[in-house]
Amino acid sequence: MQPSHFKLTEQITVSHSPDHLHVDLSVPHRIISSAPLNGGECFAEHIVNMRVSEIRCEDITEPPATTIANYCTTNNWRGTCVGMMTSASMASFRIAEDTTQGVKTAVLVTTGLSNARRAGDLAEHRLIGSAPQETGTINIILSTTARLSPAALIECVQMITEAKVVACEQHNIKSPVSGLAATGTGTDAIVIINGQGPVSIAYCGKHMLFGEILAKLVVRALTQSFQQSK
Repeated sequence: MQPSHFKLTEQITVSHSPDHLHVDLSVPHRIISSAPLNGGECFAEHIVNMRVSEIRCEDITEPPATTIANYCTTNNWRGTCVGMMTSASMASFRIAEDTTQGVKTAVLVTTGLSNARRAGDLAEHRLIGSAPQETGTINIILSTTARLSPAALIECVQMITEAKVVACEQHNIKSPVSGLAATGTGTDAIVIINGQGPVSIAYCGKHMLFGEILAKLVVRALTQSFQQSK
């Protein structure tokens, strides 16, 4: 796989290599995420989805956030970085884009399915507060030029999650724990880049056009990525 480098918007550049997916924000953007590094809400200049080899939990000597932060330092990515990890091949990277009514929206995904799970499956980690290690993970990044309200940001997480379930169902992905339809993997992460354009979006539910567009983009990107991952 050859490294690639392209403009997503005037403010956002994406770099893709066998080792990572890097989103460079020329100006800080508000981010919400479930990422190990700087998860929650923050303003950030970088998003990285870092590939790591599959290793046993007992071989891990530092928290994932430390590993990602060190990787960002090594690559001289200065400023705040929101970081994810996965053992999935970066060849699984896919992007789905849409421009409607002046709003550009893109969904970037990498997928690994060795860690497929169904919500409610028996968890391996039986101590509340213990942390899983990244293995075959579905990582999803949403970028939009629209300015999303706090409510819309949360609804985007919901819509992305529901669309991921749809994609898993369509591709008959099963949980090895329960044997039932998987709803994702055990270590999925979502990152949402809030836009800075002129259009404001208050809500992102299934009655709203933006919600429809987002769900379709997630399903499209995951469908293409799953085909590579299988």
